[in-house]
Amino acid sequence: MSGDFRKLLFEVSEALVTDELSALKFLSQEHVPRRKLEAIQEPKAFFEVLQEKDLVGVGKLSLLKELLYRIGRIDLLTAHLGSSREEMERELQLPGRAQVSAYRQLLYGIAEDLTPEDVRCVKFLLQKQLPKNKLQENASMLQVFLEMEINGIIKEDNLTMLKDILQKFRADLKKKIDAYEENRKENYSREEVRYPVSVSAHPEERRAEGEAPHPYGKIYKMKNKPHGYCLILNNHIFKNPRYNREGTLQDGEAVKSVFEWLQFETVEYMNLEGKEIKDTVKEYSKKDHRNMDCFVCFILSHGEKDKIKGVDDVCVNIEDIVSCFTGTNCPSLAGKPKVFIIQACQGSLGHPSVTVEPDSSGHLEMDATPLTSIPDRADTLIGMATVEDYLCYRSPRTGSVYIQSLCEKMKLLCPLGADFTAILTEVNNEVARRELGGSKQMPKIISTLLKQLIFEVPQ
Repeated sequence: MSGDFRKLLFEVSEALVTDELSALKFLSQEHVPRRKLEAIQEPKAFFEVLQEKDLVGVGKLSLLKELLYRIGRIDLLTAHLGSSREEMERELQLPGRAQVSAYRQLLYGIAEDLTPEDVRCVKFLLQKQLPKNKLQENASMLQVFLEMEINGIIKEDNLTMLKDILQKFRADLKKKIDAYEENRKENYSREEVRYPVSVSAHPEERRAEGEAPHPYGKIYKMKNKPHGYCLILNNHIFKNPRYNREGTLQDGEAVKSVFEWLQFETVEYMNLEGKEIKDTVKEYSKKDHRNMDCFVCFILSHGEKDKIKGVDDVCVNIEDIVSCFTGTNCPSLAGKPKVFIIQACQGSLGHPSVTVEPDSSGHLEMDATPLTSIPDRADTLIGMATVEDYLCYRSPRTGSVYIQSLCEKMKLLCPLGADFTAILTEVNNEVARRELGGSKQMPKIISTLLKQLIFEVPQ
């Protein structure tokens, strides 16, 4: 990285005060995991995280410019980044240019407009909803908003309680929320995808979406770079060492290798507790996916039927994970494919072995996890390592049978333009044929996809 760029970040960080750092962290909630932001105590560390996430860099300054504009540091914008208030206002009016969500802008604007007395009133009215230690005198309004989000009191599509509170003493700010909700409703109705009754319904409209023709029907659009997030939740080290999942690091590396090759933005989170799994999934469902084609999530852990286990043995319902990405909860992914691949057992039974050619040697371990029913959501595909009530297998040396087979099949078949469902069927066939320590494993596909899902291979 160039010395000039490092100097720029250093000079900007030196000019920022504590409250401004808090504002920058708040406005970056959709881009950086909350727990990373909580650990940041100085501006330099904040900019380092933005660089790690490839959110800022040489020639990549749009987010930095927007953040400084949002917190009113026009002096830094002008002196160090060669921009002005007027230029930023013009830039951010263009569709898709703003990287700070309208929701985050709204909350920050409200926090800035509240007087110290107003903040005390808000805290008083939240005494029954939030713990007292989160409502102390020194807690800023931005900190209160974050606590309200963590406790599910406010979210992007539900600001009812905040409106009720503000209506009591700041009706002008309540009207700002009304305007935001009205604007959001209009935007959603413009972008909303009306799911067809059959693949052939409304062919003219569907062709207008920019889909490529395919001999076996319509295919999902894959034109953006990156195509989307590939989120990997990989639990290796458990609180009880007896349940450590050796071999899962190899699985994570295999998945990252394939999806980086396919031009996805891959992000891996290791060793998450149950609550952290929930929080991470919710965080990604709240991101702006408008410039993405797809969302992929791999979950590699232990669990029980219908549930994933965190490293603290706390379970999370798989349905709760998947439902975060419905058209209602994640409008920017409406009409786009959502793929969930789950490596974990569905119970404690082993498939009886029939006479097949043995294909495996060495010690195998078992994972335990999820799912008898998935909500009937359009454009969702779930690949399970095994059917309900049964075990799936993982080698401590080479990784899980299912994930490794999937990655190998993708490397082989994606360049041939194979549909992802067909690739998973090939994986099912390969895994089912293998004998695993005297037992068998039978993966499962659950799909409400409405089109072919074909991952483009970079030329």
